[in-house]
Amino acid sequence: MEVVPAAPAAAHAAALWAGLSLLLMLVLSVRVVRLRRRHGVALGHGEFADLHHAIRAFANAAEYVPAALVALGLLAMAGAPAALVHATGLVLFLGRAAHAVGLSRSGGASLPRAAGMLATWLAYLVAAVALIFYAVP
Repeated sequence: MEVVPAAPAAAHAAALWAGLSLLLMLVLSVRVVRLRRRHGVALGHGEFADLHHAIRAFANAAEYVPAALVALGLLAMAGAPAALVHATGLVLFLGRAAHAVGLSRSGGASLPRAAGMLATWLAYLVAAVALIFYAVP
């Protein structure tokens, strides 16, 4: 029987934040489906503001989360410390959750929405700089 070496701690960190981000996306998706059923809307938002906000909250997460999860996985593969992957994943997750809450409540500007975007951008920036750092031999 072949012994498989244990994955590095950074890979476990990336897996954690990927799993939590997927659960967040699932929650946002289920919210859209429930509102579609409540309002009898199969496509679009039917001029229902709550449905429109829910669709945008999910879509915005779908725009930002995949690239960030790829970055977390690449950081783990490149040998970044688990603490860096955890910190970046935490900031990303909290940012996406805050943004979703803010956007779900209102289509206008709000503190959770703004804080969520700032946190997301911060996670993107940290991941980008770290990836460039680990790419240089």
